[in-house]
Amino acid sequence: MESPNKIDRNTPASSLIKNFINKKSGKVTESRNEIYTRFDCLDWKHQKKILSAFLDSSKTDRRWAYSKLIWCWDKSFEARLKELWENDHEEKCSWIIIRKFPIKYIIQNLDKFTDKGDYYRICLRLAKRKGFSIDKNKLSPVEYLSVACHAGLTIPAEEAKDLLYKIVHNYCIERNLTARIVLDEYALRNHTIISPKQFKDVERAINYLDKLGHSNVIWKFLKWDKNVQTIISMSPEFKSEIRRITDGGMSSYSMLNIAYDYSYLALEDKYRLPTDPKVETMLEPQDFDWIHNEREIDIRAIKIDEASIAQSESFDDHCPF
Repeated sequence: MESPNKIDRNTPASSLIKNFINKKSGKVTESRNEIYTRFDCLDWKHQKKILSAFLDSSKTDRRWAYSKLIWCWDKSFEARLKELWENDHEEKCSWIIIRKFPIKYIIQNLDKFTDKGDYYRICLRLAKRKGFSIDKNKLSPVEYLSVACHAGLTIPAEEAKDLLYKIVHNYCIERNLTARIVLDEYALRNHTIISPKQFKDVERAINYLDKLGHSNVIWKFLKWDKNVQTIISMSPEFKSEIRRITDGGMSSYSMLNIAYDYSYLALEDKYRLPTDPKVETMLEPQDFDWIHNEREIDIRAIKIDEASIAQSESFDDHCPF
């Protein structure tokens, strides 16, 4: 039996809006869902009324309206958004304020943009403005590279290198097992090794560095990454995971853990922090099926000498960029 509140697909947009606004209509939920479906195909007259209605509704409805306004902004919403933001400082509302409001208003309220990511978005908006100074400590390495790329800033090669390896360090220490990697299950089952170049933010950083003209930094990093892959392939943890394939038990989480461990151990000392785990404990048995005294790799030999990488091949002959 059909619900008595079911919305006819031919119901005029104006009726949907009225039913949504009238909380006693009994058709609020159905009208909202139909609006979601139709919104992008409606003319601006109806879209504008819908956005106004949603901005005057619940927090969930406002969040939906913000997600649309970021792409179909109209100055007529400025006063209402200013009121909402100054009262509640909702995150997605901040995004619109930073992106669409007059620069003067943003500068006057800089200390009020406190949500995660606000400062990064402010830098994207103001980096090219004379007199605006970027505080690198408020940006992650990949955010800073993004801003530099956007604003056409010049970054010295040594700093570019440091930023890239700091991203690797952060991945290894934070050990985010849900981190996006440029790899699929098919690749995993075909013995593909997860290495730093496949970490999402590393991939982004390489793209930014390429645009900033740091192909030499990238080339050296990829050589380092290749050596990390070799070390991983020799590790008892990796061999254990490969053996699990036969039993259908290989875990991409375990492969990520292996990548984090050996990538960290391959970093130069200057990229490690006093608060990091001790090197001796990085490879202590945790979730892996191996015996410590059977280790085939000398931990002291894991750190890769970048100088030897630079000498191994001619940059001019082998740079991929």
